[in-house]
Amino acid sequence: MLSCIFLLTCISVSANAANYVTVAVIGNRVPVPDKTQGMQKVVEQVKGFWHKKILQVLPDKPDLIVLPEYCDFPKGISRQEREEYLNVRKNQIQEFFASESKANRCYIAFGMRREMEDGNWRNSCIIVDREGNIAGIYDKKFPTVGDMEGGVKTSDKTPIIQCDFGTIGCAICFDLNFDELRRVYEQKKPDIIVFPSMYHGGLVQNTWAYSCRSFFAGAMAFREIPSEILNPQGEIVASTTNYFDYTVARINLDCRLAHLDGNWEKLTSLKAKYGSAVKITDPGRLGSVLISSEDKNIPVEQMIKEFEIELLDDYFDRSRRYRLEPGNME
Repeated sequence: MLSCIFLLTCISVSANAANYVTVAVIGNRVPVPDKTQGMQKVVEQVKGFWHKKILQVLPDKPDLIVLPEYCDFPKGISRQEREEYLNVRKNQIQEFFASESKANRCYIAFGMRREMEDGNWRNSCIIVDREGNIAGIYDKKFPTVGDMEGGVKTSDKTPIIQCDFGTIGCAICFDLNFDELRRVYEQKKPDIIVFPSMYHGGLVQNTWAYSCRSFFAGAMAFREIPSEILNPQGEIVASTTNYFDYTVARINLDCRLAHLDGNWEKLTSLKAKYGSAVKITDPGRLGSVLISSEDKNIPVEQMIKEFEIELLDDYFDRSRRYRLEPGNME
């Protein structure tokens, strides 16, 4: 009986979703350019490449498109040529993505090397909004040693970027290895973590999604590495393949995690009352479920409060407190 309650996915085509967001990730890199006509021509080739790639996801009307780290650096250019390219590029690529976001009424998150006013460089994830304005910028907190030797400065800021659909936190490539950054997001719990990268991170992606209670959208710079979208349980809900370098998922941000302990009967009652207006996603082996509201008028928080369902973090905190009570620790 209970097996029919725990649906296998939180992705739905329901028109009554409380807070659905369509996210696209594109995993690719600008091919070796024709450098014989100068670096301005290379800049135009970069624009043309990403224009065609963005066209692939537009039929799904994405709210957010995520592109890889250093997405405008083409393959096959030397460090010296890269410096020449940056001197010519200036803000052209940023302005190009701003025009693409405005034309298509979507947010675009993209990775690029960004020059600061003081002349220093950052490895940045820039997010432009539906009007082409900058919604926020995250500068890589943990560049590689090689990146820093190449002139990239580190950042000590961890902004949460507000969008019209929810909040975004960012990590870039090597950042994923550092628990001190992940713990910041564990506290702030952004709706989506965007991850422009050169490397995948393997199971660390799943850990970030689950521990931060966030959706996770990673865009890789190499076709051979899958670019994926994960839900807050660390499950992959969409992935690129060897055939397609893009994927799109419609995710529901109106969701919360709850442990099964003490909630079994409450979850049964919740499903009995709301039927298809609520989804309870059980990945198995985890002991927690993802509760998502499909009702445009009733948020998941109201459903949870109505049935007095204890959320996952509240349950863990109660367990910590109970452990310290007299007689429980000897």
